[in-house]
Amino acid sequence: MVKTKIVSYEWGEYLKRAKSGEHQAVMMGWTGDNGDPDNFFATLFSCAAKEQGSNYSKWCYKPFEDLIQPARITADHDKRVELYKQAQVVMHDQAPALIIAHSTVYEPISKKVENYVVDPLGKHHFNNVSLK
Repeated sequence: MVKTKIVSYEWGEYLKRAKSGEHQAVMMGWTGDNGDPDNFFATLFSCAAKEQGSNYSKWCYKPFEDLIQPARITADHDKRVELYKQAQVVMHDQAPALIIAHSTVYEPISKKVENYVVDPLGKHHFNNVSLK
């Protein structure tokens, strides 16, 4: 059994406390905004993000860094894929975070809608959209 005490703060205060590491657990959300695995791994779990970013788990693990840092800079797609696959294994084994949910994205798809393009980053552009 895990005993918890849930404490809620105003959002600015919550972020301040989360960034300072004033917690044993914290609930946060994230939506990648560029489709690259680095946008998840480095932004949320790198050692650099521990102090300057969104690594609220405060996890910094050298074997993980040794995989994501070269993956960030290589132009070799296959090498990047392999490094990030290995980084996933390390994350799974170390479990710096518990992923408990994901967002549902709704798109305005209908036979009546013309020229709507689904954006991979979740944005909605209606510039050229029309209805039949």
